[in-house]
Amino acid sequence: MYELECLFPVHLRETVRRELNVACVEEIRVRIGQPVEFVTAAGSTLFNPAYRMTEKDVAQMISFISSYSLYAYQEQLRQGFLTIRGGHRVGVCGSVALDDGNITGMHHISFFNIRIAHEKKGCAAELLPYIQQENSIYNTLIFSEPGTGKTTVLRDCIRLISQGTKGVPGKRVCVIDERSEIAACHLGVPQNDLGPRTDVLDGCPKREGMRMVLRSMSPQVLAVDELGGEADYHMVEEAVYSGSRVLGTVHMGDIRELSDKPFLSRWMQKKVFARFISITRQKDGTRCYRIYDENRERIC
Repeated sequence: MYELECLFPVHLRETVRRELNVACVEEIRVRIGQPVEFVTAAGSTLFNPAYRMTEKDVAQMISFISSYSLYAYQEQLRQGFLTIRGGHRVGVCGSVALDDGNITGMHHISFFNIRIAHEKKGCAAELLPYIQQENSIYNTLIFSEPGTGKTTVLRDCIRLISQGTKGVPGKRVCVIDERSEIAACHLGVPQNDLGPRTDVLDGCPKREGMRMVLRSMSPQVLAVDELGGEADYHMVEEAVYSGSRVLGTVHMGDIRELSDKPFLSRWMQKKVFARFISITRQKDGTRCYRIYDENRERIC
């Protein structure tokens, strides 16, 4: 709570401290000339709607978010976000600087989306028995629409697999955290608990990262977030054929979409993944899980 409160201008902190319910709020959206918006699973509300954020307010927030050194975060800003202490991710919008079609930086930042990190330990405990296979795990793909909790579930699966569960010893897990969402590293230190046998490669593209850890870290389980392209398809196969198990996520709303995406349909044909976990959000904000086998038959 304190690290979020300190992102706001001093004159707003007392009100933020009083109004912000960290347990419920998932995102805080800040826009110049508009009230601050709190987003929850049930919808959104405007915080102090009579007050509009000024350019000075946003400039102060940029200084607080970047610890008065925006230059140090330029590499992250090129990707449209930066990770702060506590594991919270701040998405930014403004004017993009280009060089020969490539993004080199961002200035005149006018919009923030502060995604509050919710480390929900134990949320994957009921799923684990369905993806465990004797002393290993099945290659597992977690899927849902954006903002439904894939990364939260993936993170807890990693933690449980790393520490081990009753009768199942812990595994060496390597995490390729391209967008710093899983471990939420701040200055190289994971802000989330991923277990005692987990190594993290932060801010590295998935393809290069998977190849690096397969060569150097001998992972028993390789965890990646948001698979989605031809390069990912080939590297996942390389990891599987090298003997590592793969635990990943993908944007997909329904199990039937496995046949619609070329690389996913090829994984299905080759039975690369043996377990698929679907996450949907109910109207009251609770999450519903469905588990399928390699033949798309529901087992839970």
